[in-house]
Amino acid sequence: MSSSRPEAPEEIAVSFSEAFSNIKGEISKVVVGQSEVVDQLLISLFSGGHCVLVGVPGLAKTLLIHTVADTLNLSFSRIQFTPDLMPGDITGTEVIEDDKETGRKHFKFIKGPIFANIVLADEINRTPPKTQAALLEGMQEHKVTASGQTFTLDDPFFVLATQNPIEQEGTYPLPEAQLDRFMFQINLNYPSPDEEKQIVKQTTSVRISDIRPVLEKDQILDYQKLIREVPVPEQVLDKTIKLVTQTRPNTEQSTEWVDSYLSWGAGPRASQYLILGAKTRALSQGRFNVEWPDIEALAVPVLRHRIVTNYAAEADGYTTEDIILKLLKEL
Repeated sequence: MSSSRPEAPEEIAVSFSEAFSNIKGEISKVVVGQSEVVDQLLISLFSGGHCVLVGVPGLAKTLLIHTVADTLNLSFSRIQFTPDLMPGDITGTEVIEDDKETGRKHFKFIKGPIFANIVLADEINRTPPKTQAALLEGMQEHKVTASGQTFTLDDPFFVLATQNPIEQEGTYPLPEAQLDRFMFQINLNYPSPDEEKQIVKQTTSVRISDIRPVLEKDQILDYQKLIREVPVPEQVLDKTIKLVTQTRPNTEQSTEWVDSYLSWGAGPRASQYLILGAKTRALSQGRFNVEWPDIEALAVPVLRHRIVTNYAAEADGYTTEDIILKLLKEL
């Protein structure tokens, strides 16, 4: 594949839209349904963000992210987080090695599973904060420091962390400040009866799915740069800022019911990720301009883990999603 790209905005939009559609087509050979989830995963990846995926066991989270890696021809690693996992198990470890020529011993750094393009952090809430921090540092800085040396992670670098919403005993939930590093929180639901029937047929028979890589690494990096060139109308930008600032209770922008139901609102990262994600979504649909529906489509996954409800909201049956949708309706 050539890494050259078209120059005209219309050509860029069509090129990316076709690639995006082809990627989804390849993924659908293996993963049944979950179209919205796949959309959000790809938007996050091309935007240079990371995702936290919340879903019960057995919903093919590992299969999905592995298939995404295969479709994009990227290296993949999976880390199963456990209470006894150490930071070195993620970043890497120094080992003593013999030099056969001199007979002397020296230290050699063996890179850990974080040194991959796509990293699946399975059940990240099962490991203590010290180990979580090793992964989160790499996500933020795209670098790993070990034994006084700094190692740069390969781009593109995408982390998908999963959390199991069922069992909370003996877990270490990510605090809000750490969750804010993730572009999206994607909630994975059960498949429909028809989808489940297709899953059972597909997984209990002899069937080999031939996944064809759609893009190469250089092309992905190229598109990540191009996405930032997509223009955003001033009206859409102002409306996005208004949406985010209205989630902050006891401020000039907040409404009375926000003050009543929220104890904490979204920070500036929410505005940044909404605009960046909207640019990617616009390009994926063949448009070189952002429209308000792009923001509306991404508001829930961007904001749901950035706003904190209080006891009054819980008592009246309001979830974070209810509040986001109400804000969107009022806008």
